[in-house]
Amino acid sequence: MISEASRVSGVSARSLRHYEDEGLIVPGRFSNGFRDYCQSTIDRVLVIRSLLESGLPVRLIREVLPSLTDGSDASTDVVCTEFLNEVQSYRDRLAARIAVLSDQQAALDVYLREARRTDL
Repeated sequence: MISEASRVSGVSARSLRHYEDEGLIVPGRFSNGFRDYCQSTIDRVLVIRSLLESGLPVRLIREVLPSLTDGSDASTDVVCTEFLNEVQSYRDRLAARIAVLSDQQAALDVYLREARRTDL
């Protein structure tokens, strides 16, 4: 059940539903319609949470997740190389955005200093 999966994984029920809506997990269903989270699904949830906490977008996680959690070594090197390239690209875009924000912050700091100086 979702409450038990939430407790075990440390991920909120709302997040578990979101992961399901995004196609990241596919829990089984009991005959009463309640979700059934087996251990492999819980393990997958932990991987998803870790990747999201690292700042990766759901789109990228969705693309690479099957190869990270299926347990096979087939084409792992290719997937890992492609994944690492995507992560590097994402990181570079973040760094560029941070640089722009830092410049904007510096400009605001200058403005505030000047504005305060003229108020005296």
